[in-house]
Amino acid sequence: MKQLLTALSAWGLVLGLFLLTCPARAQGTATLRGTVADSLSGQPLAGVSVGLQGQPGSTATDALGNFRLSDLKPAAYTLRVGALGYRAQAVPVMLKAGETQRLNVRVATTTLSLAEVTVSQPRDPNQSLAAILHIDQLLRPVNSAQDLLRLVPGLFIAQHAGGGKAEQIFLRGFDCDHGTDFAVSVDGLPVNMVSHAHGQGYADFHFVIPETVEQLKVYKGPYTARFGDFATAGAGEFSTKTRLEHSQVKLEVGQFATRRALVMLDLLGPDHHLLSKRPESAYVAAEYNFTNSYFDQPQHFKRFNGMAKYTGQLSDKTALTVLGSHFTSNWDASGQIPERGIEQGIISRYGSIDPTEGGRTSRTNASVVLTTALPHDAVLRQQAYYSKYDFSLFSNFTFFLHDSINGDEINQTDDRNLFGYTATYERDDQLGARALHSTLGVGTRNDFSTLGLRHTVRRETLDTISTGRLFEQNINVYLDETLTLTDRLTVNAAVRADFFTFDFRGRRTDEATGLTAPLAGRVARARVSPKLNLYYQLSPAVQLFARSGFGFHSNDARGVIQGVNANVLPRAIGSEIGSTFKPLPSLVVNAALWSLYLQDELVYVGDDAVVESTGPTQRYGLDLSVRYQLGSRLFLDGDFNYNHGRQLDAPEKANYIPLAPTFTSTGGLTYKVPKGWSGSLRYRHIDSRPANDDGSIRAKGYFLLDAVLAYTTPRFQIGTSAENLLNVEWNQAQFATQTRLPAEPAVGVDELHFTPGTPFYAKLNVSVFF
Repeated sequence: MKQLLTALSAWGLVLGLFLLTCPARAQGTATLRGTVADSLSGQPLAGVSVGLQGQPGSTATDALGNFRLSDLKPAAYTLRVGALGYRAQAVPVMLKAGETQRLNVRVATTTLSLAEVTVSQPRDPNQSLAAILHIDQLLRPVNSAQDLLRLVPGLFIAQHAGGGKAEQIFLRGFDCDHGTDFAVSVDGLPVNMVSHAHGQGYADFHFVIPETVEQLKVYKGPYTARFGDFATAGAGEFSTKTRLEHSQVKLEVGQFATRRALVMLDLLGPDHHLLSKRPESAYVAAEYNFTNSYFDQPQHFKRFNGMAKYTGQLSDKTALTVLGSHFTSNWDASGQIPERGIEQGIISRYGSIDPTEGGRTSRTNASVVLTTALPHDAVLRQQAYYSKYDFSLFSNFTFFLHDSINGDEINQTDDRNLFGYTATYERDDQLGARALHSTLGVGTRNDFSTLGLRHTVRRETLDTISTGRLFEQNINVYLDETLTLTDRLTVNAAVRADFFTFDFRGRRTDEATGLTAPLAGRVARARVSPKLNLYYQLSPAVQLFARSGFGFHSNDARGVIQGVNANVLPRAIGSEIGSTFKPLPSLVVNAALWSLYLQDELVYVGDDAVVESTGPTQRYGLDLSVRYQLGSRLFLDGDFNYNHGRQLDAPEKANYIPLAPTFTSTGGLTYKVPKGWSGSLRYRHIDSRPANDDGSIRAKGYFLLDAVLAYTTPRFQIGTSAENLLNVEWNQAQFATQTRLPAEPAVGVDELHFTPGTPFYAKLNVSVFF
């Protein structure tokens, strides 16, 4: 491992030195530069594919919409510009020796055609799922924040303890809990919370209004240097819209007293300006949700989201984005229930043992992004952000196991301030005739939080288990180099360094003695993560890839200072081989055979504010994604994911990874038109799997059907959606838990506990556009 690290560090250093030396270009050649913008708004477009027809190699526009093609022989060419969802442009160009010609290209939106999808990503080769994701974002119905996470191929979620709480995440054989092994961000704001009151990496995504999301980038595995903590199974980057095509008011009503209202207002329009006379956009959006859900105990779930966003070009070389948002939610919950409670008639399937569970949470965000074009085809992007976060959750996982009189209800609290800064310097160079794209990134994240864990009964505090103040800091730097070695072969090599400081000052009560003792300490650790990825363009329709990398997930600060285990930043080592290819013009396939070793599987136990270690694990699997256009308006899609994982230090018959899925699949049939009737029929399937180490308790799999139907005109849209069309009895979150009900023996019973899944559930919606 040290040899690999040294080699990759040397590789990064060599490429970095190349960056500083600008080699002389061949004399008598020409250069073509330009900008690609949206024809309607005038806003520059990033990531648009740009190349010369009949010529090898291509490039993509940078963050300011700029592109460059260098060392071109004097001749007549046809420039091809294309992006999914935009009409392809073919522009004739005549280049003379020694000339630098500039073009401004504007592209217009159009209906989706898979024949125009490209399988290479010249600007971001590690986003090997880009073609699949672009298709899904245009086709898949998104009705909630949960649906946004389901856009990740192979990712499943499960809700428990009420609709206002972050979901469990399952991906690549991981029960990621609430985000321990899957990093999530929105517009550069980190969603995962380190050393959270309820779970390490807790990713509450509900502060995002689904209709505002424009783009999703998914990176499976620890292969991309931009991501550090929690990016072991993968990472997802969500981006909200830079502008609105129109203002919108939307109303939804559904079963179980469900109501939702949405307003999105374009503030500037095409002819008004705020800070400059160049392309600008600004909009506000707000939503309100209420539902009692399908449980016997009404949820009284309420959520409000509000956001405002400005995006504008201050000059030819500078763009500014300012974002602010606020989210608040509160709810009652039925919690997870024991199978025996239903079998003995104590509660119904939708009942609860402790009807006083629930919680409240809020988050306020502010972000400023300044993007600047620099000399030598470089772009500097800087972002500063702040979040104020509050969380209070009442849960009862064991009922009366520890306190036979009052019960085991707990209250977890988190009062947090989060500050951060990131900067990336990107530059394009030529090494002879070969293109080199370099990215240098630096960042810091600082969490200040007051954490609490209390024993409660009916939401009234009985005693304090632990409380204290958290300071956790991450400083990181990475160098990422992408070099086109040949017209077909591209290498991406990178190295990332993270430095962590864990500081916690508080007190903890010993359950056995009842004595309170200080719980305090400060620990600093560092982690270096190299990456090496290869991409081979076998043909315009076939790209092969081989990827490898080191990653990590951090331990909870309270576990670190208590010295529960030595793995403060457990290492993850991953590799995969695969391909994105088009066997037919209208068929896109992505396949990957992968493996991931995790140095230590850490689980934060919220009941006791301690960390449990299950030791090292090994996983491998196969991911397959298929997207097929059956006709001009009809699309078929499917994701199939096989995963095999085991604990390495456990005995052979007791080495299952609890709740890790073995096989998952999603798919559907979609009829999509800009105007008139559109619809989608979709399925979700996850297999039954061990819920404990020896497999004696099993979590139950399910197969569900959902449907969406809508009629759209330029002025309004009417639609309906239905979940669980077959009204299947299924389980969402499931756990093997030892609990005690009243009158049971003191040792309790170890069995499957679950949150029942949604029965048949229908909603109607009406939208007006203006």
